[in-house]
Amino acid sequence: MNNLIERFFDLESRQRTMLCAILVLLVAAGYWSFVYSGRRAEMASLREKVEALRDQRNAKEHLVANLDEERATIRQLQGDLQRAEVQLPDKKEIPDLLSMISSVGREAGLEILLFRQKAERYQDFYAEVPVDVLVRGNYHQVATFFDHVGQLDRIVNVSDISMKDPKDENGAMVVSTSCSAVTFRFLDEAERQRIAKQKAEQPDGAKR
Repeated sequence: MNNLIERFFDLESRQRTMLCAILVLLVAAGYWSFVYSGRRAEMASLREKVEALRDQRNAKEHLVANLDEERATIRQLQGDLQRAEVQLPDKKEIPDLLSMISSVGREAGLEILLFRQKAERYQDFYAEVPVDVLVRGNYHQVATFFDHVGQLDRIVNVSDISMKDPKDENGAMVVSTSCSAVTFRFLDEAERQRIAKQKAEQPDGAKR
């Protein structure tokens, strides 16, 4: 060790300066490799963690700040969904709906001569459920029946109304009235897939 020191001081001044500079660079490089670079990676990891936690905090604060508004929106959507489900029932509710329409006719005082469900007509997400209706009663009873059907929560369209065979019965003009009543129902996912597959398999001419 002493020999190294003596040899160092035997060097010329410029050589000693260069050697000192090299030693300083080596020390700095070692610090960078073993200390600073490791700390830098640790700091980068901590920065990412802090930013992630800050984003989570901001998201939570946003949710809390808008909680009442979000709850109101959810309540509105729930109400809209319930109203839509009332207007377009699913398949299992159709028999009850048809029974309700028939009961409306009887309550209006009509004689139900025919109430026959026909084949459903499928659309994209719903099915039309047509029913042939034939009733007999006076004009007021027929008008009451149509009015009450129009006030049902379910969507029921009445068309092709025809009145014939008018007869005077006990001082009242009684007619036979036929019409087509069409209600609607939602198609479930399995039905939509089946119908889409059937349409895809049809020839181009049959699809139109």
